[in-house]
Amino acid sequence: MNSQPYTIHIEDHVLDDLRDRLARTRWPDAVDGAGWDYGANLDYVRELAEYWRTGFDWHAQEARLNSLPNYQAEVGGLGIHFIHVRGNGPDPLPIVLTHGWPSTFLEELEMLPLLSDPAAHRGDAADAFDVVIPSLPGYGFSDRPSEKGMSAKRTAALWSELMRDSATLGSWPTGATGALRSPRNSAWGTPITSPRST
Repeated sequence: MNSQPYTIHIEDHVLDDLRDRLARTRWPDAVDGAGWDYGANLDYVRELAEYWRTGFDWHAQEARLNSLPNYQAEVGGLGIHFIHVRGNGPDPLPIVLTHGWPSTFLEELEMLPLLSDPAAHRGDAADAFDVVIPSLPGYGFSDRPSEKGMSAKRTAALWSELMRDSATLGSWPTGATGALRSPRNSAWGTPITSPRST
């Protein structure tokens, strides 16, 4: 497996098309006084769509995301996007953080500085982690699977391969955390990885 630096870049014509489609949204009727009783509140969703169309600055977000060390590697035949921040400590433990389903790697970013540089946050440098945050297949900037069978078990195998890659981390043991969320799963938060003992 060969990990390469990755730059997030969305072309302006793609953003223009999104804004155009948002402007042409055909909104449903609302039930008077329903609020959130029958799903998402229509006024809220319209306000959010208008913000996406006229107020959201994608290029500023893109620059913020590109300030992080982004990579892509072919794992199990798929291009997998991931963030990889080396820990600032004497012997950082590699850890993979998995975002939920459906969601994005962005939900894990708040933990990134706390785990990779605990001493900067009133912690102990000996507790530092090498942090890897991949995007699930078909999410964010990872390739979409073209065949059936992408499951929690398959994703865990992909992450195992990613974490074993010497170009990525170069050492075991590795810790892991994460869950896939599925509407078919009554538990709503199926673990796909679990900590490995040292």
